[in-house]
Amino acid sequence: MKKLLILCCAVLLSGVAMAQQALWGASPLVSPEINTDNTVTFRYRAPKAVKVQITGDFLPTQKVSTPFGEMDAPGVADLIEGKDGVWEFKTEKPLSPELYSYSLIVDGLRVNDPSNIYQLRDVASITNIFIIGGQRADLYKVNKVPHGAITRRWYHSPSLDMDRRVTIYTPAAYDKNTKERFPVLYLLHGMGGDEEAWATLGRTVQIMDNLIAQGKAKPMLVVMTNGNAAQEAAPGESSIGLQAVNMQMPRTMEGSFETHFPEVVKFVDANYRTIANKQNRAIAGLSMGGFHSMHISKQYPDMFNYVGLFSAAIMPQQGVTSPIYQDLEQKLATQFAKKPALYWIAIGKTDFLFQANVDYRKMLDEKGYKYEYYENEDGHIWKNWRIYLTEFAPMLFQTKK
Repeated sequence: MKKLLILCCAVLLSGVAMAQQALWGASPLVSPEINTDNTVTFRYRAPKAVKVQITGDFLPTQKVSTPFGEMDAPGVADLIEGKDGVWEFKTEKPLSPELYSYSLIVDGLRVNDPSNIYQLRDVASITNIFIIGGQRADLYKVNKVPHGAITRRWYHSPSLDMDRRVTIYTPAAYDKNTKERFPVLYLLHGMGGDEEAWATLGRTVQIMDNLIAQGKAKPMLVVMTNGNAAQEAAPGESSIGLQAVNMQMPRTMEGSFETHFPEVVKFVDANYRTIANKQNRAIAGLSMGGFHSMHISKQYPDMFNYVGLFSAAIMPQQGVTSPIYQDLEQKLATQFAKKPALYWIAIGKTDFLFQANVDYRKMLDEKGYKYEYYENEDGHIWKNWRIYLTEFAPMLFQTKK
């Protein structure tokens, strides 16, 4: 019996030792390594691999066909195999300050970098990320400034007949003075996204903390909704469990979300110390969220004084007959007659929605409706939408001189 006990202990200790060796014994690769000149080196150990590649938004783009037409996609580069089966790639040029994402492709299979624990989910894709600091990219970092809070709240939607989740950012000042009231920015995601998208991919929390601390933006709440009217919450966070992620959700751009949106505003005003009037509400969104922002703001012209369309889809798809999208010209006439404080349109030159935005601006120009326009490089990507938020937020709720 004693021998058996000793043997069991030995096996157990051996297993623990092997587990510890797996955790601590191997020499970890440094990947990505941000060099002093802001070039970046990536490494991956795969001694039996035939081909290892990297794809990321720091590489020259390539054209791909999608259900929405031809779009820009991240380029691909080859890693070179070196000693001990370690493959390596170094960028030819220094990278500009920005938050970047990437994946590896090993013998045709897309994988994540095991040396980099920092990852983000964009719809159904998981990618690694890294930040090249400096300039605007410093807004995407957690800096030594007062920090706001972020919470996930559930509210009931009578029109959609379900409980739904919303993500809400409150500034650092919100908890310091329990009597002060704050303006609200409603920030909407694109197709396939959810109430997590702006907080994670968009770095909204970091951007708002830093802009407010620098005195460039007014302290405000940011309400990040789920724009998929058939969905309770982000994947894995609802009563349907760990269901597969679907890019094209039902009931997204057919009027349901716009119809129910006043319920979101009512919930926020009832549960937070907001300044509950048009002058202290803004709405903005990217792509599908820009579409929603445009149609919500014209449908409820007394609700929002600030409107931001980031790479926005403009018109509904053919065959959609919701009353929300009818009488467009009359609804826009009513909205602009009430003189919104800011109507802001932003898009990249290579965005597949660029021409739709050109056509929409032409219509606004012909009607004499005032708006501000921001155009930059690149296409339908999170890099641009983070930029747009850093430009848009400082213009909100400012007292006119």
